[in-house]
Amino acid sequence: MSTRRYSEPMSLRIALLGLLSVSGPASGYDLTKRFETSLAHVWQAGHSQIYPELGKMAADGLITVEAEGARGRKIYTITPDGRSELHRWLTEYTPTTAPRSEIALQAFLTPLLDAEEAVALVERLKANFENRLQELLAVRGLGKEPGYGRYALDLGIRQARMAVGWAADTIADLKKSAPSDADAGHATRAPETPETRELSEIRGNRENRESPAPSDRRESGGKTAAAEAE
Repeated sequence: MSTRRYSEPMSLRIALLGLLSVSGPASGYDLTKRFETSLAHVWQAGHSQIYPELGKMAADGLITVEAEGARGRKIYTITPDGRSELHRWLTEYTPTTAPRSEIALQAFLTPLLDAEEAVALVERLKANFENRLQELLAVRGLGKEPGYGRYALDLGIRQARMAVGWAADTIADLKKSAPSDADAGHATRAPETPETRELSEIRGNRENRESPAPSDRRESGGKTAAAEAE
């Protein structure tokens, strides 16, 4: 099976070919609206990206202008070459799994924050996940999702539910690891690790070496008293 890689513009044209294949001929405006109500849940693109890409696709023979109306409004339709390209992408292309997630990056760097800030961060992420889940469940509740979109919708719902569960577990773990009320004066202290324990021991040994021993203090006190008696 081919491992051919598609760039982001190429993936956008695949999405446009898919819309034209499923919904039939459409103008750039129509395709933008269809993006907003369907594919926007899985692939983001605006008119500033869609219109130039349609021109390139027409030049490459993947789509053709079926009709042209007033004010230059063009109606595009998919060509046999376009259908072949779409079929090849579906049957031969392996989607990239390279991680690039701002959410995952924030999760990775969360330990840099104190406990209170870390909890606030993950609670904010959790709220976003819950909103996303509600949106997708509302789409399912309409009962209007087409057959070609139901699997993507199910995938999105499952991912959102998993993300909500991850956030809840992470918040619970952060709160459990936070300093107790007895240590309120050290609320921003990082959790103790083997390295921080070792540093504490080194500091303690240094302080012991610098402090005079009890016998030295008694001897010093005796000398002072003798001097005063004289």
